[in-house]
Amino acid sequence: QVQLVESGGGSVQAGGSLRLSCAASGRTLRNYDMGWFRQAPGKEREFIAAISWSGVNTYYADSVKGRFTISRDNAKNTVWLQMNSLKPEDTAVYYCARNRGTSYRAANQNAYDYWGQGTQVTVSS
Repeated sequence: QVQLVESGGGSVQAGGSLRLSCAASGRTLRNYDMGWFRQAPGKEREFIAAISWSGVNTYYADSVKGRFTISRDNAKNTVWLQMNSLKPEDTAVYYCARNRGTSYRAANQNAYDYWGQGTQVTVSS
């Protein structure tokens, strides 16, 4: 088992930056691919980014490609999401999740078995 806790959310102006973190306790995240999702009010949960267990390979949704960067440090049991050039449409609750063992490029939420509680990101125009 593993517990995931997101932090680093907040309110920023359009064009600003935030760095989200996902800290794990319990079982180590090593050898597990990880992903970030978000959910805005009235919308479905949306895939944002994923990273392979080694940290070498990453995969991004078109909506955030070039603006967001996912990274990890297995020794610290932590995954980050650096968000730059934020837009009002990025406003959502952001969640980290552990891939159950499928491809690291999996964008379907069913590919993930453990989820954090989420952290709010609000971007004003």
